[in-house]
Amino acid sequence: MTKADIIDGKALAAALRESVRDGVEHLRMSDRLTPGLAVVLVGEDAASQIYVRTKTRQTEEVGMKSFAHHLPEDVREEDLLTLIRGLNGDRRVHGILVQLPLPPHIRTEAVLATVDPDKDVDGFHVINAGRLAVGAAGAMVPCTPLGCMKMVKDRLPDLTGLKALVLGRSNIVGKPMANLLLAENCTVTIAHSKTRDLPSECRQADILVAAVGRAQMVRGDWIKPGATIIDVGINRIPADNGKTRLVGDVNFNEAREVAGAITPVPGGVGPMTVACLLRNTVVAACRQRDIEPPEL
Repeated sequence: MTKADIIDGKALAAALRESVRDGVEHLRMSDRLTPGLAVVLVGEDAASQIYVRTKTRQTEEVGMKSFAHHLPEDVREEDLLTLIRGLNGDRRVHGILVQLPLPPHIRTEAVLATVDPDKDVDGFHVINAGRLAVGAAGAMVPCTPLGCMKMVKDRLPDLTGLKALVLGRSNIVGKPMANLLLAENCTVTIAHSKTRDLPSECRQADILVAAVGRAQMVRGDWIKPGATIIDVGINRIPADNGKTRLVGDVNFNEAREVAGAITPVPGGVGPMTVACLLRNTVVAACRQRDIEPPEL
């Protein structure tokens, strides 16, 4: 039996970054506009620091301005909110990203609500969530679901009538992913920890998006033959050499024997998430200047 095709997130992300770079150059030459992205990091979380460095480097590589703000772990919530309000009013800054998770003493909801919705390139503000849910114009789509959708559409240009299952109901991935699939005329189911007979639900899906954070939970016999699998999970498990390795929420080796296409972990959703952040920053900059955004 033929194994599933690998959906190459690295290659798709590289192509998107190239399009962003071209768009940034056009805006700079034609409108004297250079999009700017501010990234706010609180504390010393190692993974978060790596993510921020990657985002900062790629922002500069595509010709945008980068504004990095690294605050101590014990920063007061009000001081963080004051910084964000300042970025809201900074005309050089078109996109604001607050790296999550935040320390326990800071209310994440309060922080996200303080970001100007028009500069909310993460798409987490309740106004952007509402715009996406009702299909209103101007919604800033969260980067990970947007990247997932771009990978699905690269594989399946027309999703009309397909059955899609989103495994996970978070505000960051699950719910916006379901809304994006609905907008493409899929028949969408959201499954979660309380879903009865989860394997049976998965077996009906032409498109399965796994975003629950449980290592290799989705087995090969859960998958409909020929289905497209988007694995959002990033889980660290022990490796044979005494170290650790990254795996997704799907058992990749089993799933590849059944599915039609599948994203790897790493090298799938992750690179597309960062590329979509750059795309969102360009779109936000154009909207703030009443310029038609480039097709990205």
